[in-house]
Amino acid sequence: MTRQKETTLEYRALGRTGVKVSPLGLGTDNFGDATSEEEARKIINRTLDAGINLIDTGDTYCEGASERIIGRALKDNKKRHQVFVATKVDHGRRRVGMSYEEYKRAEDANSALPSMETDSLGPNEFGHSRLNIIRTCEDSLRRLQTDYIDLLQLHRQTPELPIEETLRALTDLVRQGKVRYIGTSTHPSWAVVEAIMFSEIKNCVRVATEQPPYNLLDRRIENELIPMAQRYGVGLITWGPLAMGILAGRYTDASDFPEDSRAVTRGGFYAKRVNEKGVEIGVEFMKLADKAGIPPAQLALLWCKDQPGITAPLMGTRTLEHLETLLPVLEMDLSDELREACDKLVPPGSFVTDFHNTSYWNKARVLE
Repeated sequence: MTRQKETTLEYRALGRTGVKVSPLGLGTDNFGDATSEEEARKIINRTLDAGINLIDTGDTYCEGASERIIGRALKDNKKRHQVFVATKVDHGRRRVGMSYEEYKRAEDANSALPSMETDSLGPNEFGHSRLNIIRTCEDSLRRLQTDYIDLLQLHRQTPELPIEETLRALTDLVRQGKVRYIGTSTHPSWAVVEAIMFSEIKNCVRVATEQPPYNLLDRRIENELIPMAQRYGVGLITWGPLAMGILAGRYTDASDFPEDSRAVTRGGFYAKRVNEKGVEIGVEFMKLADKAGIPPAQLALLWCKDQPGITAPLMGTRTLEHLETLLPVLEMDLSDELREACDKLVPPGSFVTDFHNTSYWNKARVLE
């Protein structure tokens, strides 16, 4: 039901830029947390050996440890020039050093974001203001031990801030040579279009990419975001292809989480992404993968990689062993038969779990 490609790795255009990236990318949110630096270095080196040239991180991933590990690894292996490094400017009142426990306290207090009063955060230490964007970029450059960032993404939206200030700051960073391209992460489609239109009118740098959540259990981006990206030439780098392991067989009971899962170790909005309907579909998906003769994690990633409009899904691997199970997807194509079978489990454009549950602008929720 799947077939191996006879050709070498095919790189894909990143939106309408001249950049070519691998059809899979490496996500590094676990680096420095669930994944030690030693293991992370092995993962990075194996990833590059496989021909993958896209590595994604973020300024607050594991309190900055992810960027530091990537920076040290690329300095030691001398392969920085081969890698397209993407990082982010966080949207909210979360700074480098803010723990997930602080997020949890804010959530328990029914606050959308940690308060400045409880977390001793200055009024300019968050969001996509010119001040914070430039400061965050400089910090990321130091941690990554590089003099340029290939792709700087706005991590979620700062709705109260006019897009002009944000785009002019990013434009200055590009013109200074500190950033090559800019993108967004978990933005609504209208916000991406607004940024594109402003860039064209005001001669600012253009948004090249958007990074949304996307997997078989949450297909909502197929309704507006993917058609928008195809029309305007925006590359889509997606996260969560395995649905936090639900599609890889990690969960068989929505009320009994594995001890080392994010639902347990991070809790909060991570735990809320695991629900009864999602686990039920996950079990059926495992049966489908077994019938096809491939591991469910491979099928979940393959499905995402071969969906129309997708540039590259990110593999958030914790171990080298996990990475090895996913790399064969680079040389696989999704058959029409498997695509149709997946569509029967979760129809196009629909969702059974909520991977947009940290997006303030998204009002849709799963009905229990």
